[in-house]
Amino acid sequence: MIYADTPLTDAVRRAVSTTWGVSCDGGRRLYGGEESAAYLLGDHVVRVGPASRTSAESEWCHAVARHAAAHLAEAVAPVPTSGGDTVIRVDGRPISLWPYIEGDWPDSDLPEHRVQGARLLARLHAALASARPGPRPAPAFQESGLYGEPPHDAAGLADPALDRWLAEFHRSHHVRHPLHGDYYTGNTLTSDGTIVALLDWDEAFFGAPEVELAAAALEWGDDELGPSKEFVDAYLEAGGTASPLTEEELAQLVRHKLRREYAYFHKAVAAGVAHDEDDLDYFHQRVALFHDLTP
Repeated sequence: MIYADTPLTDAVRRAVSTTWGVSCDGGRRLYGGEESAAYLLGDHVVRVGPASRTSAESEWCHAVARHAAAHLAEAVAPVPTSGGDTVIRVDGRPISLWPYIEGDWPDSDLPEHRVQGARLLARLHAALASARPGPRPAPAFQESGLYGEPPHDAAGLADPALDRWLAEFHRSHHVRHPLHGDYYTGNTLTSDGTIVALLDWDEAFFGAPEVELAAAALEWGDDELGPSKEFVDAYLEAGGTASPLTEEELAQLVRHKLRREYAYFHKAVAAGVAHDEDDLDYFHQRVALFHDLTP
C-alpha cells in the first residue's frame, strides 16, 4: 500500500493554531492516507490534502460528513472554523481539522465485523437519503465510466458490454443520494469489538446506493474471490436504501469498482509510485477477478 508523503510544515502548524486555536505541539503521522496525510496533534487530527483538490470539492465532501454526523454517532465530521467553513489552504493544499478517535481497523474475516459494517452502511445510506448538498464541484474518481461512457483511464480493461450494462442499470434505477465513496475497513475504527468511527469522506459523491453496496461487499468480503453475500444480506435486512441485487447486478457493479482500481494503480505508476511485490500480486489478482466475474 502506498501512502502520501506529505509533511506537516511549520506554515500548516501556524495556520491551524491561528484558525482553530488548538495546540500544534507534536504531530505524529497516522497510518494510512493514499492522497491525504493525517497528523495527530493532541486530541485532534490535521489532514493535509493534495494540491489538486479544490477547497470547494473538500467543502462539498465535508457537508456530506456533517449531515451524516448529525444522524450517526459513528460518522466523524470536520471541525468548522469561526466562519463556518471546514477548509483552509496553506501552500496550495487543503487543510482540515478533525476530532481524534481511538480505535483499530475491523477485521473483515470476522463475520461479526462484516455484519456490523453492513448495518452501519445501511444506517448511513438511510441518513444520507435526506442530504441535499447540491452538485459536486468536480466528479469523484469512482464516477468515471459509471454511467456507461468508456473510461479513458482504463483502456486495458475496455469492456463495451459492461459500459452498455452500466448505462442501462442507471436508466432503470432512479434512487440517488450522497454516498461515502470509499467504504472499506480502513476507513472505519473499532473499539472493544464495536465499530465506533467512520472516517475519510474525500471520495463522497452523489449516486445510486447499489453502487456503494456492491463496492463495500467486495471490500468487506469474506475472501478474495468476490463480494460477500452475507454483507449484502445484512445491509438489506438493516433497511439500507439500495434495492436487492441479482447476481449479475452485483458482479457488474463490482467489476466497475475493479476497473476504477485498475485506473488508480496506473495513475499511481504515472506519478512515479514504485509498487512492491505484494502490491503487484494484489493488482494482478484484482484484474483476474474483473475477468472472472464477467457474466
